[in-house]
Amino acid sequence: MQIKNLRLENLQIDNLITQPGESWCLYGENHSGIDDLIEILSMKDRQGSADILELPKRYDILSFRIQQEIFEQELRNDDTDYLDRLDPGTPVCEFIPNFAAYHHLFKAFGMDQCLYVGYRQLSSGQCRKLVLLRALTGGATGLIVQNPYDGLDVQSCLELDQALCRLPRQGIDLLITVSSVSDIPVWCSHLGIIRSGRLELAGLRERVFPVFLENREEEDDVGEIEKIFSQRAMKSVDQGKELVFLQDGFAGYGGTKLFSGLDLIMHFGDHTLVTGPNGCGKSTLLDIITGDNPKCYSNNLRIFGKQRGTGESIWDIKRQMGIISPSLHRDHRVPGSALHIVLSGLFDSIGLYNKVHEAEIRLGLHWLDWIGLRAKADMSFRKLPFAEQRLVLIARALIKSPKLLIFDEPTQGLDDIHRKALLDLLERIAVQRLSTILFVSHRRDEHRAFFKQCIRLDSYADL
Repeated sequence: MQIKNLRLENLQIDNLITQPGESWCLYGENHSGIDDLIEILSMKDRQGSADILELPKRYDILSFRIQQEIFEQELRNDDTDYLDRLDPGTPVCEFIPNFAAYHHLFKAFGMDQCLYVGYRQLSSGQCRKLVLLRALTGGATGLIVQNPYDGLDVQSCLELDQALCRLPRQGIDLLITVSSVSDIPVWCSHLGIIRSGRLELAGLRERVFPVFLENREEEDDVGEIEKIFSQRAMKSVDQGKELVFLQDGFAGYGGTKLFSGLDLIMHFGDHTLVTGPNGCGKSTLLDIITGDNPKCYSNNLRIFGKQRGTGESIWDIKRQMGIISPSLHRDHRVPGSALHIVLSGLFDSIGLYNKVHEAEIRLGLHWLDWIGLRAKADMSFRKLPFAEQRLVLIARALIKSPKLLIFDEPTQGLDDIHRKALLDLLERIAVQRLSTILFVSHRRDEHRAFFKQCIRLDSYADL
């Protein structure tokens, strides 16, 4: 790969050359310009963006935008209306031509039991592993991967590491981008640092990494937004009340059981962490609680003291929840600006269809300030990079200061600064008893002390 004098609106790269046999990692925070590099490399027409922009003749790129395109294609092919059951989507095996020849890879990625499972029945982490497998088996001579570890459990990250580090020895040029320092792999031979719209450092990892760590600055500022959350939350929180009651909970699809025998009780302040490998049912559990999975009616489930299936209004329930999840992110295919999406959280709608008042607009702009996107308030949400879309959706979940925050891998795609800022805010919310948090995470560095109970969901798989 060779890039010379790349000039984009938010990114400049004077010179970057990678050689066969090298493995490159580019690190950049969410507003650094690194996502713009992925976007331009994904385009078929890149003329005029650089003096030289040469990629391998046969390269594959894995980005969050490409994953979204696959999801939307699956929606277009949904035949549920013509079947007497839900259409599970394209089977995993049909994504990989001659999949039988790659059984060892499927097994290494823990996907060998999913060959005939439909795409829409996969967890977000399994979807990511499938797209990685498709790229690895596609015969490409070059591979570019955006944040490869996001959405994967610890074991899957280790398995992916083993697969990626072998690729340069197999004649495949490899470049990955990451937004967290802890995701910079030890096996990469070369490292580049993108900061403030420029490629500042690039070279051998052993030389670049120490210089980068020495000059790195971290931010720790929750500030005004915490006060706003506190003022609004104190008006709505009814402390001591039961929030979630699930007895002998179960879930599955077809003949596959995800979990059973699960008891989950949350009163106000019972902040709960849910962990477990990809595909064990973490997102399904949250969907049952939010009412987005029909199993909410067959389970013995109470939400905010109301038994599900007794005529309760789902919108009355969701009005007291702030939700962020990969599925919610995928469903935001509507037009609207970043500010509109944040404000839509006040009405629990996908898109903004209600009239908003000046005070609500000011509140939305406060949240955009906090996530560093005030300048993009009027930009189309769909045109923002994935990480910035995720930040907007986090602000959408928090804007109404709900009783129950339900966060399914909310930091996916975020850099260390934004991840820490969100977790610090959640910790202060927990300490000040402003809301209760139900949090799904694969990352060990997100297991904060304020979580009062931890559920490892795969321990309920064989009951």
